[in-house]
Amino acid sequence: MHGPKMFRIRQRLDTTRPASLTALLEMEFAGIRDRLPPLSGAEVAITAGSRGIANLAVIVRGVVDQVRRLGGSPFVFPAMGSHGGGTAEGQAAVLRELGVTEGSVGAPIRATMDVVQIGRTAGGVNLWLDRYAYEAGRIVVVNRIKPHTDFSGEVESGLLKMMLIGLGKQRGADYYHKVFVDRGYDTVILEAARAIIQDGRILFGVGIVENGVEDTSLVRYALPREIEATERELLLRARAMFPTIPLDAIDVLIVDEMGKEISGAGMDPNVTGRVVTGFGKHVPRPRVRRLYVRDLTEASHGNAAGIGTADFTRRSLVQKIDHQATALNCITSCTPEEGRIPIALDTDREALAACFSAIHEVDEGDVKLVHVKNTLTLDEFYASEALLEEVRRNDRLEVCGEGAALRFRPDGNLISPFEGAP
Repeated sequence: MHGPKMFRIRQRLDTTRPASLTALLEMEFAGIRDRLPPLSGAEVAITAGSRGIANLAVIVRGVVDQVRRLGGSPFVFPAMGSHGGGTAEGQAAVLRELGVTEGSVGAPIRATMDVVQIGRTAGGVNLWLDRYAYEAGRIVVVNRIKPHTDFSGEVESGLLKMMLIGLGKQRGADYYHKVFVDRGYDTVILEAARAIIQDGRILFGVGIVENGVEDTSLVRYALPREIEATERELLLRARAMFPTIPLDAIDVLIVDEMGKEISGAGMDPNVTGRVVTGFGKHVPRPRVRRLYVRDLTEASHGNAAGIGTADFTRRSLVQKIDHQATALNCITSCTPEEGRIPIALDTDREALAACFSAIHEVDEGDVKLVHVKNTLTLDEFYASEALLEEVRRNDRLEVCGEGAALRFRPDGNLISPFEGAP
């Protein structure tokens, strides 16, 4: 098995970023400071999620300092549903992996899985809050705003979702996902988030949008009554900058690594086009015939939710899976399909041979093959010769250098062109 000749493709992505992130945080805070109530020593709970958000510790540290200037006593808490194995210790460990520690943010980290039901909406949706946040009485919601992996709507993944799934911990996440499936994501997220805002505990929101190369593009502060409109606006900005693989049809897609810090779905369906749930969003392109994922990141702590969207994997990946953490995540999100283990083979050579055998009849040299590091890092990827005509028609894409055959080590595993890849 030799495979087709591969070419490095450079993708021109939006790289807009502030000249100074610290200055941007100060400017945004100045825009709401005079409209915030005095805190007079009151505790303020600040959210930190499980995604690999660029500069998260810097942004949270900025919020901590600003809350202190208002006279508040801030602390940071994990707001991540069932992640981290559904335990307080596991969620605190996830934050440490992301660089969010007491030292980096200048405030205590308080983790619990206990929740308090604070009421229910007029439509009958129960509302849950992290116990520490509930007892503090004031909450700052910090999150990245981006397209959701499973649902499409006017609001997707952002501050409003954080108010439900993040603040609700495992109990809330389990409950809300069931209601999403029954009643629709948009309906429930708006109804419940509006009720939580009306409850009065949200002090302000901090919405983050990242550019196409995983860096902070903009940060927006919003008072509670402004959060919904702000999120709608920022989602449009996030969609415009969101990196994809801008090709129509791919025979085989190689993904070097999947992980929870890369995407809530391990591999973002907005990039792979792969959706296995009955209620999932429709992603028109790329149309991927066979998907092969090679490794699971250490930062995932064995959570391989999303592995079920692949057709093939490597046995070494399967050996890294914490099946309990993966099951908890998939069951909580009502997506057991995403926890299914694909065919696992010992080496890359075997897995790619299986991929080529499991597509339509075509010579290996003519296979439309794409190789990416992960679904978040897409400024460069590799594409086979059969895709070059489509690549050259796209003004955002550039073919760099001469093509080369796939290279394998003596043990049958691929020599990845991405630095640090397995």
